Amino acid sequence: MSTIAFDQFALTRIADFARSLSRLHRAARRQRIDDDQFDREFNAVCQSIWGYTIDDISDELFSTDDHLFLDTLDEAQARIFAAEQGYDLVDDQGMLTDWWGFCWMILAEKRGLLTPENRAAARAAIEEKYLAAPNVIGVIIGR
Repeated sequence: MSTIAFDQFALTRIADFARSLSRLHRAARRQRIDDDQFDREFNAVCQSIWGYTIDDISDELFSTDDHLFLDTLDEAQARIFAAEQGYDLVDDQGMLTDWWGFCWMILAEKRGLLTPENRAAARAAIEEKYLAAPNVIGVIIGR
């Protein structure tokens, strides 16, 4: 039996969580959408699925092999990888636009990187970066 034959009903369909993100991408074809809007919506999807966002994990937590894997990933490989981990990256229009970011989160989950300790360290690094910028006297974080 093929190793890429998956029970599609057993997969978490990311598209079900990403409907507003997909609508935002479609709207961007007709009007300019601020990048921050995409980031907020993507993070909301990740928060809904994993309880963590892409900002909660530092790049340094991934191995060199993980970075190489992500950097060479194409859509076909991404679909297989996601399905092997129990996720579906396809919506009614085809492959989700943000498939690479979702693969990043899936790999973080697979590696056990989605932890409160890693979130705290990543957030502290972000705060430190902002505080190091000129003319910044404080950082307000909603928790």
